Amino acid sequence: MPFLKRPQTTEPLVKLWDKKAQKCGPHHTVYSVNGDQYTGEWMDNKKHGKGAQVWKKTGLIYDGDWRCGKREGYGTLSKTDPETKEYVRVYVGSWRNDKKEGAGTYFYSPSAFYEGQWKEDQRSGWGRMQYENGELYEGEWLKDKHHGQGLLLLANGNRFVGTWSDGQKNGHGKFYYLDRGQLYEGFWVDGVAKCGTMFDFEREAAFRPTVYPIPKVCLQDSQAVLMEAQAYFTEDKEKSTETTIPSHMVARQYVP
Repeated sequence: MPFLKRPQTTEPLVKLWDKKAQKCGPHHTVYSVNGDQYTGEWMDNKKHGKGAQVWKKTGLIYDGDWRCGKREGYGTLSKTDPETKEYVRVYVGSWRNDKKEGAGTYFYSPSAFYEGQWKEDQRSGWGRMQYENGELYEGEWLKDKHHGQGLLLLANGNRFVGTWSDGQKNGHGKFYYLDRGQLYEGFWVDGVAKCGTMFDFEREAAFRPTVYPIPKVCLQDSQAVLMEAQAYFTEDKEKSTETTIPSHMVARQYVP
């Protein structure tokens, strides 16, 4: 009888070696070929749990939560300061699918930062942005731009409160010129005021008040204006009726 080989019940050595090489659980520092390094927890050969990643090319370091090889949860992103060679914070907050999402604070410079909501690495939701020139915006954002209701506080103390769209004033709003004691209330289109009213506002406390106050406009005899308007529209309506009624529909009187 011919000799029959029994099928192998054990896995090939390649698979066994691969299983043994897989990283799972806490590990010491693991170095990549390009110089990057990671210290932390693993699961199924992916970064999972708590860990710190250093990117050699960019000088960035992330220390926080990981899920299936991506940043997800809470973590801090830092970078190397070119002068002091020390790490300074860039972003502190929530992550999802390797992107900033949720509540977090981003530091653009020592004097400029944003704290608020994020969506897929962009400022979206409610947030507050402090700019380097001293301006401050607090309100709604959409895809890194002012969008919705918001307050813009200028460095000189003047401010705008109103509606924004695509990063510009759009819709109803109020602009407070506190340095000269005036308030403009009106409608904006793409950052340009189109229609509104300017009047004095806390002029006594202004730093540089206008030379002459804005006079108040009022009606001396509102009843006379109302009667004149009613008479005008009544006369105009009668003329319109006379010109629009066809001749064949007008009643005629025949004299025998």
